Amino acid sequence: MASEKNTPIAWVQDVLEEFWRNSPANRLHPDEHEKAWDRPHLAVAAGNDPWFTQIKDMLGPFYWTPEEAFALAFPEMPAPASELRVISYVLPQTAATRRDQARETQLPADRWARSRLFGEQFNCELRLHLAATLTQAGHPAVAPERLPGFAYRQSERFGLASNWSERHTAFIAGLGTFGLSDGLITPWGKAVRFGSVVTRLELPVSARPYGDDHQAWCLWYARGTCGACVRRCPVNAITTAHGHDKERCHTYIREVTTPYTAERIGAGATPCGLCQVKIPCEARVPVS
Repeated sequence: MASEKNTPIAWVQDVLEEFWRNSPANRLHPDEHEKAWDRPHLAVAAGNDPWFTQIKDMLGPFYWTPEEAFALAFPEMPAPASELRVISYVLPQTAATRRDQARETQLPADRWARSRLFGEQFNCELRLHLAATLTQAGHPAVAPERLPGFAYRQSERFGLASNWSERHTAFIAGLGTFGLSDGLITPWGKAVRFGSVVTRLELPVSARPYGDDHQAWCLWYARGTCGACVRRCPVNAITTAHGHDKERCHTYIREVTTPYTAERIGAGATPCGLCQVKIPCEARVPVS
């Protein structure tokens, strides 16, 4: 997001970048200095954007709106949705990680697996750091994904889901649209991770360049071409007819890639991500 210096949005970007630049947690290995992620980028959604309640209506009552997540963190001073902003940020995978992952066909590359373990540990710290910095500056903030009640649920309509979706939040904020694999295609590609914070701070709301078309940047949905992510999936969990089979994907991660990664680098990572590289949307928006 372009912004002038000395504005609230520029300050938030500086908070993100300083922590990304200086935190020892932003590493692919605890004993080495290779960064887990490229430079972060952010966008902002209005707390009362209709998409938040629309997603809740689709998924189920367990899903939090920004107003509900904020009230869980600050029950003594709830805020109306109109006064809230949702800061969403994207952490792109590095070129080295994408290059290694593109060579693989069945199991995640070492760098990719480490980004899922150590890189996501950093992402969790970044969420909390941004929320704490905003709160300390007088702008109460919460990272919904870090709330004690965050968990996975079963949506009657969509199956496996959670109280808060970083990808859907990023879509609402204008950072990208969904592809066949359910991954979000951003200006920095699909090989990314997301984080978000809800805050009571007046920030300009980002434009959503694709409007309400949640699949606008996917070549398959936009033009009926591509399908590269279908060919990249080792267990046929992505099809052009039905999109992403979450249960089949989750089973492969739980039964194959997670034990494999635990043996190589330690428990805690749940990686795959083969469908995020060696595809036209790996590091860019393919639809022009």
